[in-house]
Amino acid sequence: MPRTKEKDAGPDGILKRTLRIIEILAGHPGGMPFYELADAIRIPRSATHRLLASLVDEGYVRQDREFGSYVLTAKIASLGLRYLQAHGITDLMQPVLDRLARECGELVRVAILDEDRLIFVSKAQGATAGLRYDPEAGQEAKLSCSSSGLAWLSTMSDEDAIALVEKQGYGSKEEYGPNAPQTAQAIRRRLREARLLGYVVTQQTFSQWMNAVAAPIRSSLDARVTGTISVAGPFIRLTEERMQQIGPLLLEATKELGQLSPPPRPPADKPGEPRPNIFA
Repeated sequence: MPRTKEKDAGPDGILKRTLRIIEILAGHPGGMPFYELADAIRIPRSATHRLLASLVDEGYVRQDREFGSYVLTAKIASLGLRYLQAHGITDLMQPVLDRLARECGELVRVAILDEDRLIFVSKAQGATAGLRYDPEAGQEAKLSCSSSGLAWLSTMSDEDAIALVEKQGYGSKEEYGPNAPQTAQAIRRRLREARLLGYVVTQQTFSQWMNAVAAPIRSSLDARVTGTISVAGPFIRLTEERMQQIGPLLLEATKELGQLSPPPRPPADKPGEPRPNIFA
């Protein structure tokens, strides 16, 4: 297969190759080895490796730990959703979020899974007066002290949950809320409560003035967890009693969002297994 000479690639050529990598990976959710990407865009493997390294550094691509394949992160999706929000375009999830926000009178947010991270990608604001919590999309959830993080952790074993928390680090009480969990024991206690209810109730764990309730979203196709949905607001308004009232509404919303979940991601290719190259 003929390859483009590396010396002929100027800034425009590098940009086109980088965008082509993103486009190809978008069609391969299970990831691709770098040598297949090199063949697909017909450039030397050394140049492909450098482009991938830059994309990894910027957070657009990650490398699968087990098989070494390169996979897009949720950053592209986050940017796209932020663009849609900025232009007032409603995606499939938005009617569910808007309805729940009206019913609760507080901020509703959805976060999606990106390997071992939760990224907030969509929201609806239900508060019409007084204090309002209204963060931008694209933020990463703090697993140890956010309601969304704890809701996701409750779907896995205690061992796996604690491992993820310790990898990301505990949120300090000084930086987050006065009730932010600081130990594995405190995390386990919250996860047990969440599994009994089906949702997580937090009081001043993520912020000094904020309470929140969150639940995991499971695909209706295969029950896999695809993200979380949360309701957050000032603790003087979003009380323990109010959050328990919101719990059933939140669970109903997760069922609706589960219907909109994408199809299962195919497993990453194992080394040595042949696969057709549709770009050849």
